[in-house]
Amino acid sequence: MKVFVTGGAGYIGSIATEQLLDKGHEVVVFDNLERGHREAVDDRASLIIGDLRNRDETIRALTTEKPDAVMHFAAYALVGESMEHPMMYFRNNVEGACHLVEGMLEASVKKIIFSSTCATYGEPEIVPITESEKQVPANPYGQSKLMFEQVLNWCRQRSGIEPVFLRYFNACGATKKFGEDHDPETHLIPNVLRVALGQAEKVMMFGDDYDTPDGTCIRDYIHIVDLAQAHILALTGDHTGAFNLGNGDGYSVKEVIDVAREITGHEIPSEVAPRRPGDPPRLIAAADKARKVLGWKPQFADLKTIIQYAWDWHQAHPNGYAK
Repeated sequence: MKVFVTGGAGYIGSIATEQLLDKGHEVVVFDNLERGHREAVDDRASLIIGDLRNRDETIRALTTEKPDAVMHFAAYALVGESMEHPMMYFRNNVEGACHLVEGMLEASVKKIIFSSTCATYGEPEIVPITESEKQVPANPYGQSKLMFEQVLNWCRQRSGIEPVFLRYFNACGATKKFGEDHDPETHLIPNVLRVALGQAEKVMMFGDDYDTPDGTCIRDYIHIVDLAQAHILALTGDHTGAFNLGNGDGYSVKEVIDVAREITGHEIPSEVAPRRPGDPPRLIAAADKARKVLGWKPQFADLKTIIQYAWDWHQAHPNGYAK
């Protein structure tokens, strides 16, 4: 298939692109390189530098390329930033995404795999979280993702668009070629590894008074390759609707730091900081539907394995994609 990958120069999009190409698909990456990296685009893919917020540019790219399907990763994805600048998130994550759908309709493309998020659930009443859990986002980031899910549901009814929403939990890990390089970096594992690399003095733990066994937030960590494989399974099958992606096990911030100490052999000092607005105490996926319907079988579920892959990449790329 010919797949149009938005945000293919970003962390998740770059590895999904790599995995698609490894399976023989043709990939066109559409990215404005605002937060992605040219070096993260697989050499086997073609790259169009463009911005979803530019409607004409987006429609032109889709009608010119005429892909078989779209994988949509391009979005702002920082919870704290979304709390400070909500309109920026709605313009990029909703308005820009609507331009993408308009381009799909112009180009007669039906299939879209949407990179959604567990943040659409907000603070869930029941954990592990199933796809039927109420969606009450606690921040504009999660709200923007939910809004586009709703847009796609209407387009499915009225225009025949065939959307799959992959609501995933904490993406992490790396492949040999591609890994995580954000500025600023807000994700726990790369920030822990920065301390092990000597690039930071300590790692901050945002709150230690949550209603969890050790007081720190619990998250469901999923290896980036397993995440990419789920996108490909959703792409190549006759699927629509929502699927949670996670391993079904949660690890606290303190547990992640302890495993990283073991993997790296470094002390990794830590310090408690105030809670971040919009952070739920516990997010764990019930991913039975993805396993049953998509045939998804995570291969790298163990936290030690995930951190080892990330550590290997960060050691090989201590400055990320910077030359």
